[in-house]
Amino acid sequence: MSSNPSSFWDERYAAGRMPWDQAAVPRAFAGYLARAGAPGRALVPGCGSGYELGALHDAGWSAVGVDYSREAVARAQARLGPLAPCVHCADFFTEDCTEGAFDLVYERTFLCALPPALWPDYGRRMRHLLRPGGVLCGFFFFGPEDEPPPHPLAPGELERLLGPGFERIEDAQVEDSLPLYAGKERWQVWRRS
Repeated sequence: MSSNPSSFWDERYAAGRMPWDQAAVPRAFAGYLARAGAPGRALVPGCGSGYELGALHDAGWSAVGVDYSREAVARAQARLGPLAPCVHCADFFTEDCTEGAFDLVYERTFLCALPPALWPDYGRRMRHLLRPGGVLCGFFFFGPEDEPPPHPLAPGELERLLGPGFERIEDAQVEDSLPLYAGKERWQVWRRS
């Protein structure tokens, strides 16, 4: 990875080298949205091409996406058309957000793209952003570390990062993983108390 993390991701988007981009909404997330109940405010950190932002809006959620890569933001904005203003080029860790501002944070390939040294900050940020009763839902990458990124979580590591204020309420094997993640990711939903 280069010394400028945004250039690392910009280069991959510009070259179309995005093995993490499913070019669709994963089935587990689509199913979750169908049964989630009343929509609220949602955040998609590392939103990439923005497929899930469109799905959230279609389900009635007020959703915002942030990505560090200008190339990713441009791609998402072009794809989302009139929803383009919901995508921001920003640093997830420093973007000004009100405490408890979100009912849902969606995770897909963001945490595993971060250097593990930033993972404690990720946990703190989730505690800050989610209102009590809000959920962190998405896909979490587990397994051996081959050639990062992606950086896999060890068993029990996500529980430690999130802290005692979160309860895992769903955990399932993912059936439609991309080859990069096949057999190594779990669909999980965590509720903040």
